[in-house]
Amino acid sequence: VPSLSDPSVPPSGVSCSGCGAELQCGDCGAPGFVPADKYRSLLSEGPAGLRGAVCQRCWALAHHGSALRLRLPPDEHRRVVSAALRRPPRHGRGPLLLYVLDVMELPDPVLPQLPALLGPDVPASGVLVVGNKVDLLPADCRGHLGRLRQRVAAACARAGLRGAALVDIRLVSAKTGFGMEGLVSRLQRSWKCAGDVYLLGATNSGKSTLFNTLLRSDYCKSRAPDIIDRATVSPWPGTTLNLLKFPIINPTCDRIFRRQERLKEEATKTEDQLSFEEKKHLNQLKKQGYLVGEVGRTFQQQKSSSEIDFDPDVLSYSMDEDPRDPPKKHEEREEFTHNEVKDARWCFDTPGIVKEDCVLNLLTEKEVKLVLPSHAIVPRTFILKPGMVLFLAALGRIDYLEGEKPAWFSVLASNLLPVHVTTLSNADAVYEKHTAQEFLKVPMGGEERMKEFPPLVPQDITLKGIGTTEAVADIKLSSAGWVAVTAHAEEELLLRAYTPKGTALVVREPPLLPYISSIRGARIPGTPAYRTKKPPSFVENLRTMGST
Repeated sequence: VPSLSDPSVPPSGVSCSGCGAELQCGDCGAPGFVPADKYRSLLSEGPAGLRGAVCQRCWALAHHGSALRLRLPPDEHRRVVSAALRRPPRHGRGPLLLYVLDVMELPDPVLPQLPALLGPDVPASGVLVVGNKVDLLPADCRGHLGRLRQRVAAACARAGLRGAALVDIRLVSAKTGFGMEGLVSRLQRSWKCAGDVYLLGATNSGKSTLFNTLLRSDYCKSRAPDIIDRATVSPWPGTTLNLLKFPIINPTCDRIFRRQERLKEEATKTEDQLSFEEKKHLNQLKKQGYLVGEVGRTFQQQKSSSEIDFDPDVLSYSMDEDPRDPPKKHEEREEFTHNEVKDARWCFDTPGIVKEDCVLNLLTEKEVKLVLPSHAIVPRTFILKPGMVLFLAALGRIDYLEGEKPAWFSVLASNLLPVHVTTLSNADAVYEKHTAQEFLKVPMGGEERMKEFPPLVPQDITLKGIGTTEAVADIKLSSAGWVAVTAHAEEELLLRAYTPKGTALVVREPPLLPYISSIRGARIPGTPAYRTKKPPSFVENLRTMGST
């Protein structure tokens, strides 16, 4: 079998259009790898050959959802980001940092690292914090977004990010578009006081999705989406390996006016006035999230291109077949002119900072896809008496050891993860029998898988209830999800919670969604479970019927 790599061939100097790594065929374990035969075939096409190609890893992510293991330790991630931030300021202004955090991961484990990453020698214009994935969380009461914003602000303050250094906090869903038009407007207001913009954040915070959404918005030069391929979006940690960038449009008075006119016009539409395709797209987004928005473009070119995506025939190769003939229009790939980018400010995506002590680091690609929520989370509430145990897959366990009265346990996790309730006397046997089997689902792979998987380790937790309608705390089972605990006022509970050894178990007080136990149906007779209830979705920039 011929070797896939050829160390004698020097690196290309051309970036992968999926992850930004330099394309090379010398080391199959390093970023930017393309099999040697394919690499030579692309080189033979001349200067345009490698431009627009993606590495083997991006192709595998985009088409098979699988990530090839790479040797890129967390220190290397930090080094790349740190070096980028220390570049000389452009336009006489330091960079604006757009820090993306997953609101479900609060308190964000990477946020406290931000001051050290910046250091005293980084002339930053400030940090704009974006709380992402708000679409996945059900509203537990009116004003829940205002409370979520307060939680993000408190996390920033604890990390030492306050005052002039904290430019703003915005809540968005990069995936459904909720809050994105507001974020674009806020970024455009920062034009005069900032240079380039850098997206920072932990792996799986949705940073690459945000980059792709901004690329298709009024924040980006109008021709750029036709030229720049979108970052590979995948749940596997650390998918953005080097610096991808797009040019930011200059928000002149005329452009701001035209943009505001478009937004006003769109806000007068009702859902019934949308086209068939727009309605279809909106309904898909409503299935995915509770909060939905539309990201439009004011400065679209006349020649509108369809959404850019990874096309195996154009951008890469088949994993198991010989390279096909080069595509017909490969040489016609558009490039920016010198004048278009000579004074441009750029928005850079950066590698995700790996969360240490995170359960996702222990999981396979297939398991990660089950654990990371991709659709609106439907809360699952159970009423437990002392002596009962709740399992979240085989990744978390909560024992209700002591208390006078029953308490409510509301699970917020991927809808694909099973929840199982049993008694304390049966719990160990359930774990032994069903771990890595279909019943508990994750991890998967039977006895062989469990040989390398760490055991669950306990932590005792004491809580005092504050009333039957308000949770006292969340027990966050690393990144697998969390359980909100609601108990009678002044009722003391002794719980024992378990997560896999080496992963972080956090007691979050106050809880993220304190009234979540109210989002439930009737009790299912003969069981500790309540029927689930899914609140309706909200579309932010459409006029609702009957409003003026």
